[in-house]
Amino acid sequence: MSDTSSKRRRSSTRTSGSPTIGDVARTAGVSTATVSRILNGVPNKASEETARRVQAAVDELRYRPVQAGRSLSKMRSAVIALLTPDNRNAFYASIADAVQRGISATGNAMTLCNTREDPVSQDAYIEEMRSHLVSGVVLLGAVRTPGLERLLKDGPPVVFVNRKCPVEGHSPFIGIDNYAAGHDVGRYFLERGYSDCAALHGPWSSSASRERFEGFRDAIAAAGVALAEDCVVECDLTIESGYRQSQRLFDQGRAPRAVFCGNDPIAYGLHRRCQELDFAVPEDIAIFGFDDNPLNEWLAPWLSTVHVPLEELGQQVSEVMSRLLDGGSDVPARTVLAHTLTIRSSA
Repeated sequence: MSDTSSKRRRSSTRTSGSPTIGDVARTAGVSTATVSRILNGVPNKASEETARRVQAAVDELRYRPVQAGRSLSKMRSAVIALLTPDNRNAFYASIADAVQRGISATGNAMTLCNTREDPVSQDAYIEEMRSHLVSGVVLLGAVRTPGLERLLKDGPPVVFVNRKCPVEGHSPFIGIDNYAAGHDVGRYFLERGYSDCAALHGPWSSSASRERFEGFRDAIAAAGVALAEDCVVECDLTIESGYRQSQRLFDQGRAPRAVFCGNDPIAYGLHRRCQELDFAVPEDIAIFGFDDNPLNEWLAPWLSTVHVPLEELGQQVSEVMSRLLDGGSDVPARTVLAHTLTIRSSA
């Protein structure tokens, strides 16, 4: 067949609407079954030359397979669900962005669900995502729920980020060593001579929050510095909670010399309270945050904090998920990334 007649034949197959698998088959000169097998990656069912013709037809016609049908045939879609506890927090949003870019590079798409740290919402999203036949689930801030337990038992692959799985024995986990990071902050406080300390830690149900506080507490305890009961306050991981709960540190008419905060938004709220009470930071009160929120560079360049490598975190998530989807059995149970202390003027 000449190039001219080939072009004429291909041109005649174009339609005014969206191209179909039949259009691709006619353009490539093969059956629709052959096109289907090639697009679905069925091995040893077509020659390299046939596969090239089909791909050329797909590119020419800008054909996109109907994902619903492909999802049903495989019982999974090309979509990964990411469940985040608070999409308003720039720390979580930056992780989501890094994960999304990594997942897109593997040919999959990502959908984002905001659980707001609510067990009922988490389970509702898990069930909804399972009904959409997602290929995998990434949990950034998981809480233990019946839906999560069912997902781990008979659902698609799951990756836990930042917080470990609340159901014992399940993995993989990707994040920093939160205990070691909290311990490093405690040692830094001791080096600075801060012996009158307090902690505004995150929810005890979060492994990350719990380990950060425990590391800090153990580090100063090893040097004989104890935390008074009224100087340990649990907060939600928000600015508002940091602001409200920090008042408990000042109820005795005095202020601690240094405060370790479970994340940066808690530190923002504490800083606002200090301003209102005319406590200078760090002259009267030293403040140390956690996560090195991306907003710090622009809105809180004064905040000393623990830096978490967000870009590397996102890359590792996409790599581990890809290996799980390929049936990999050698996926590490824990991928621990390096943290650093970012020292600025607040401490």
